[in-house]
Amino acid sequence: MTKPHLVWDDFRLVKIIAEARGLAPAADRLGVNHSTVFRRLGQLEEGLGIKLFERHRTGYVLTPAGEEMTALAETMEEKVETFARKLDGQAVAPAGELRITTNDTLLVHLLTPIFSRFIDANPEMRLDVVLANQALNLSKRDADVAIRATDNPPETLVGRRVATIAWAIYGRAADFPEPADFDLTSLYDRPWVMLGDNLATLKAARFVRDRVAPERIVYKVNTVLGLAEAVEAGAGIGPLPCFIADRKPHLVRLSEINPDFSAGLWLLTHPDLRQSARVRAFMDFIGAEISKQKRAIEGGAKPD
Repeated sequence: MTKPHLVWDDFRLVKIIAEARGLAPAADRLGVNHSTVFRRLGQLEEGLGIKLFERHRTGYVLTPAGEEMTALAETMEEKVETFARKLDGQAVAPAGELRITTNDTLLVHLLTPIFSRFIDANPEMRLDVVLANQALNLSKRDADVAIRATDNPPETLVGRRVATIAWAIYGRAADFPEPADFDLTSLYDRPWVMLGDNLATLKAARFVRDRVAPERIVYKVNTVLGLAEAVEAGAGIGPLPCFIADRKPHLVRLSEINPDFSAGLWLLTHPDLRQSARVRAFMDFIGAEISKQKRAIEGGAKPD
């Protein structure tokens, strides 16, 4: 009996059809037409002498043999990605594209001018910035470097903590014209703003939820950017990162820095990439630039 001749494209074809659950969406992903995928799958199943998919009204469902091929395809893909990372880690010059993930708050209020200075200093580099509040999978190269506010960076990544982001309670300066040391308990009867349910696990959000009566929480928003805008507009008082609020002349700090709100600011990458020339150049540059603003980030002075 002749052994079937299998190549990587066969495994990839089965994996993509399984993920797409049909030939037409698989064809779109592969950039070919429907009939090409139909023909290739038919030839593959005929050559193997076994069905790889059951055809149902709801889509294509893997048979046990198809499940084995898909599992092998995923393993092969992971090995290729690991090899690519290792090759990338051996790059000798800071050149090429680097994909960075961070959140909108850090990008708008801290990182954009730093990124611009990095590009000026490294003209052979290009940055692809991906905004995401959730952690991207650096193992699958969703990004090369993550810049995150967290107290618990993933154990699968390596990097360093470059600052501690300080928070305090802020209000609109027009509503508090006389500077004073406020007793927080005297502020609980005022209108408050807080982060939305998607960020309910953040320490600042828990603080408001645990101490302020629900009827006094008049405004919730699912981004820190929106929270700062709401406080500045006079919707209510609320907790904000100092490096954002302290640069807004219309806001005033109503409390001491609350260490219970703080979070670490981390530069993170995958272990296979830490020796990459462009990753090292980027992380060293960003770390040095952030250190210049560390006092402001930690609530001690207005940012530059």
